[in-house]
Amino acid sequence: MFRTLSGTADPRDYSDPVEEKPKRGAAGNSHSGESTESDVNVIERTAGQSHEEEYEDEIHEEKAPIRQSRRSSKELTRTTSHALSRVSSHLTTRSLPDPGPPPDGGLKAWSQIACGWIAIATCWGWINCFGVFQTYYTLTLDVAPSSISWIGTVQNFLSFTIGAFSGRLLDAGYFLPTAFVGVVLQVLGIFMMSLSTKYWQLMLTQGVLCGIGGGLYFTPCMGVMATWFSKRRSFAMGVASTGNSVGGMIYPVIVRELLPKIGFAWTTRVLGFMNLGLLSLVLIFMKPRLPPRKSHALIDWSAFRELPFTLFCIGMYLQVWDIYYTLYYISSFGVEALGMPFEKATVLLIIINGIGVPARLAPGYVADKVGQLNLLVPISACLVVVAWSWIAVHSVAGLYAFACLYGLLAAALQCLLPPTVAALTSDLRVIGTRLGMVFAVMGFAALTGPPIGGAIQQAQHGHYTGAQAWSAASTVIAFVFFAVARMSRAGWKLRAKV
Repeated sequence: MFRTLSGTADPRDYSDPVEEKPKRGAAGNSHSGESTESDVNVIERTAGQSHEEEYEDEIHEEKAPIRQSRRSSKELTRTTSHALSRVSSHLTTRSLPDPGPPPDGGLKAWSQIACGWIAIATCWGWINCFGVFQTYYTLTLDVAPSSISWIGTVQNFLSFTIGAFSGRLLDAGYFLPTAFVGVVLQVLGIFMMSLSTKYWQLMLTQGVLCGIGGGLYFTPCMGVMATWFSKRRSFAMGVASTGNSVGGMIYPVIVRELLPKIGFAWTTRVLGFMNLGLLSLVLIFMKPRLPPRKSHALIDWSAFRELPFTLFCIGMYLQVWDIYYTLYYISSFGVEALGMPFEKATVLLIIINGIGVPARLAPGYVADKVGQLNLLVPISACLVVVAWSWIAVHSVAGLYAFACLYGLLAAALQCLLPPTVAALTSDLRVIGTRLGMVFAVMGFAALTGPPIGGAIQQAQHGHYTGAQAWSAASTVIAFVFFAVARMSRAGWKLRAKV
């Protein structure tokens, strides 16, 4: 290569080598073209695959949160379902296996009787002390006695008739939720009652709220107790039913002692706190034994095709007329007809309830030996005689004697109600439904009985003779229905255990 003197390069020295390659010949040109095209294709395919992989990676990254969210949602669903199933297993009896025949004793069975005793005492002890409130409201409110009695009868009616629904919920396996709602409503009604000063307020609180609450927890508790015993069922439920008599003594005594000292409002609150504490024990310790029955109607209409059951229901309807008229008006009779002071008149209600404690134990024991209907009929016959004797009472001593005799016989008859219904029920898985049906029938009697008696008194210008005669006559008819129910069950076989 040569450079000029001026230091510039010769243009020939910078000939482009790429431009010289085509001079090598035709064959070289063909091979070079094919190689270049294939390289370009490889590069294009590689670039395309790279772009596809990058696109797929982007899609994968975008879908990853969605898949993670779905996975988390499934895990949350499984966790929630598991938690709900565990809660359901505690709130219902669906997970219980068939336990076989009743244990008929043992610590667990008798603990259910203890819980049932508390439930009966807080429900019916509270209801049966209304006679004290009836007398107090008559003296303090400017309302007719027959109108005041509607407060107690509405409470009675709802406590009985709500049993048709709560008994069905027991059979469906929902004992605990049903009892819990009932306890809340009853206690709420008592506390709201303490704030009430007018008739309509007492009707809503003491009548409606307490009535619904009592009905929601009472019937399921009775049904649970019946499933734990078989041969000793009458005796066990008789023991539980003494809660009615003991509660019927305790509540009137509390009202009688506290009302003059701390007033109506705080007396009622004391009773509310007492019920709250006692019923909390029922919710904690009472346990159903049987698994739920398959879905069935709210009312077992087939039961009314069984003549003994139907006759028994009619008899109890008529008997409740007499019992609740007597419980509501015996204290008022002492004040208005015999001139007794309020404090002493309330003692009558304490006696008529309290003396029933032994009367609820002995009949249950005997009924297990001879049969429920076999014992119910003679007790009803004795009650007829005592009911008519009320008309002949004209002295305080005579009224005390009547209260003792009537309390014994009424308690003996009432304690036979649940075991008799159980004896007339072949499948104990529907015992809650059937008890609820009987209680509903009795509820209508409790709703109408005392107001009818009060209306008869008003028609006779405050005299009690007509109402007493009507009450005793209903007892006579009830006895007839009980006797026919026993005959339809076993005929004229006197030694048959029914």
